[in-house]
Amino acid sequence: MNKAVILVGGPSRATRFRPLSMHLPQPLFPVGGKPIIWHQIKALSAVKDLREIILIGFFEDYVFRSFLEKCQEEFPEITFKYLREYSQLGTAGGFFHFRDQILRGGPKNIFMLYTDICCSFPLNELLAQHERHGRLGTIMVTKVDRSSARLYGCVVVDNETKLAAHYVEKPETYVSDMASTGVFVFHQDIFRFMAQVMEQRANEFDQQRANESAYGRSVDEADESHDVNRLRLEQDVLRRMAADKKLSAYLCKGFWRQIKSAASAVPANGLYLQKALGENRSFLAEAKQDGPEIVGAVYIHPSAQIHPTARIGPNVSIHARVVIGPGVRVDDSIILDNVHIKDNAAVLHSIVGWDSRIGMWGRVEGSPITSSDDIDEVTHAGVKVNSICILGEDVQVKDEVFIRNSIVLPHKDLASNKHNEIIM
Repeated sequence: MNKAVILVGGPSRATRFRPLSMHLPQPLFPVGGKPIIWHQIKALSAVKDLREIILIGFFEDYVFRSFLEKCQEEFPEITFKYLREYSQLGTAGGFFHFRDQILRGGPKNIFMLYTDICCSFPLNELLAQHERHGRLGTIMVTKVDRSSARLYGCVVVDNETKLAAHYVEKPETYVSDMASTGVFVFHQDIFRFMAQVMEQRANEFDQQRANESAYGRSVDEADESHDVNRLRLEQDVLRRMAADKKLSAYLCKGFWRQIKSAASAVPANGLYLQKALGENRSFLAEAKQDGPEIVGAVYIHPSAQIHPTARIGPNVSIHARVVIGPGVRVDDSIILDNVHIKDNAAVLHSIVGWDSRIGMWGRVEGSPITSSDDIDEVTHAGVKVNSICILGEDVQVKDEVFIRNSIVLPHKDLASNKHNEIIM
């Protein structure tokens, strides 16, 4: 039997996703027509002998209740559970803290996935290599551009043995172009290894504190690296596993990208829609003689109303109760629930928040982002960077108003053009 753990974080981790995460947790934000975390669950449901998926985070218990109930109906062969951390224990701390519940039933292998990623998720292939190599864990890596490698956890991989020879989290100088994807599978003995790591860290901390005290200095216990109750997966666990030759590496040859900021949701949306184009066409909208023009991969909720003269796509998700008028053009965008887009308006490279309205001949446009761009944030030093345009919840764009490359917070009425602004 196998199990899986998805680390969902908490409200303080989604600040770069605002204003879209102000009322909806980032893991539940819809990308490719489904919540971000649903794509992980769908991929895990196809793993052989996987019987339970556990979410670990520090959101309130009720946050995921409705979503997990729907997952239980959709994937009845899998048991779902949410476990809440009551303090931030580090990226591996919650995993270790709940080890008794994770080990219940005696799973042989345990998947661990971060929630803020978009991926083709070749999990059965990952598991096959893990079992073939017989190491304590296997990390899934992806090849990234050398110039951006410093943004990721970098893995030096032995080409012959496929072992991770070295792991460095966000190195200051170039180490490797193999980046951690945030997808792992561990043997159940991982918890013994983690216990040894924590004991070793505690001993090191006690020794350091004694040395500092001898010189009349005090250790900064607020520093995460000095907190013996916190356990960091990357710095504390993976680095030591690689040094001990207990970590193998599997190269993901499909797509992968992070979903750290709201801007990165749009290219992720396109990647998942393109995947559905090849695997599940019934999920996507089809062009009809009496319907709107559909270009490429487009998801349209059954309750949405779209005028036959509208042109939608490619890479567009349109959600529940959206109304789109005559002559409207939507391209490379996510349109959330209850949005009304009036006649001849255009929405390009944007996210339009819940209950928003775009007037006649209005235009909401961001900058296109390729699937290879790394969009970690949408602002820098308080200034909007070139990326998508984001309208928060209940934003009203008046007739003939042009909103370009801007972020608009909820409940704003826009009666004049805005360019490269953050509208508070």
